[in-house]
Amino acid sequence: MHEYPVIVDRRIRIALVGCGRISSNHFDAIQKHSDRAELVDICDTSATALEAAVALTGARGHRSLEALLAHTNADMVVLATPSGLHPEQAVQVARSGRHVMTEKPMATRWHDGLRMVKACDEANVRLFVVKQNRLNATLQLLKRAVEQKRFGRIYMVNINVFWTRPQEYYDSAAWRGTWEYDGGAFMNQASHYVDLLDWLIGPIESVQAYTATLERNIQVEDSGVLNVRWRSGTLGSMNVTMLTYPKNLEGSITILGEKGTVRVGGVAVNEIQQWQFSEEHDDDAAVKAASYETTSVYGFGHPLYYKNVIDTLRGEAEPQADGREGLKALEVLIAVYLSARDGKRVPLPLDY
Repeated sequence: MHEYPVIVDRRIRIALVGCGRISSNHFDAIQKHSDRAELVDICDTSATALEAAVALTGARGHRSLEALLAHTNADMVVLATPSGLHPEQAVQVARSGRHVMTEKPMATRWHDGLRMVKACDEANVRLFVVKQNRLNATLQLLKRAVEQKRFGRIYMVNINVFWTRPQEYYDSAAWRGTWEYDGGAFMNQASHYVDLLDWLIGPIESVQAYTATLERNIQVEDSGVLNVRWRSGTLGSMNVTMLTYPKNLEGSITILGEKGTVRVGGVAVNEIQQWQFSEEHDDDAAVKAASYETTSVYGFGHPLYYKNVIDTLRGEAEPQADGREGLKALEVLIAVYLSARDGKRVPLPLDY
């Protein structure tokens, strides 16, 4: 186990790389924790994006990661860049002696994920993988119900991600919809839902998947289906498409157990639509309040995620989603793609 130095006598200094679509969630989250953290440097290869982000945040701007690392005094660097760039950038940041936070998925290839964890271990820095959806109130309640064994034996689990990504979305940047930098509907848009398979239900025994590119002009899949068997014997399935007409329809999980039935739905697991257990519990009173309105599939978890990261760097908490936790979801994703490619059931764990 590693001993990490803690930062308690000042604000934690953060740098961010990649000022695209998701960066505003990070800027807002850091601002919400301005008593304990500050954004000191940002970086983007696009002059326009960088200029806008500098104007918004007041942080120092850099045109490359190398320039940022050469000049920053940040304790941690956040990677909000295309997924395929995360591994190399994480290794660079780790070698500079700084903690790493990476957006999901941590990588698009299994060996790259392992490489990131190894580099951070060797540099004695932390690796955080953003799993903000876990912290949404609806999923926190569901996680507690599973941990308290309120379902009894869990028989079946179903996850649906019926969203829309028009061709313009993929055309908006050259890296989108590519195998090397992005990954498809499972790996990019639905990766937080893939994360729920292991985090909520437990270790997976095997998966079997079909993927298809039915409509979008991209390298990767725009739709897919997945069957799952857990080591506990639970069976489950996942249906994912980015072709829903005319807009995002549903991000849901349904759990059917011996003593309980729960369905969390809405556009992004933001509404508890069914909550029935054979025995009552104090948590049942919190169900109504946990549902929330959202226009964004990102949810509201980033500030909560940052709270845990800041607490961890101050030595006050353990990380909720570190590199090894990130590897669990990546392993399932890689198994999904291997199954779809080879037309066979893929057992877990993958060969190490």
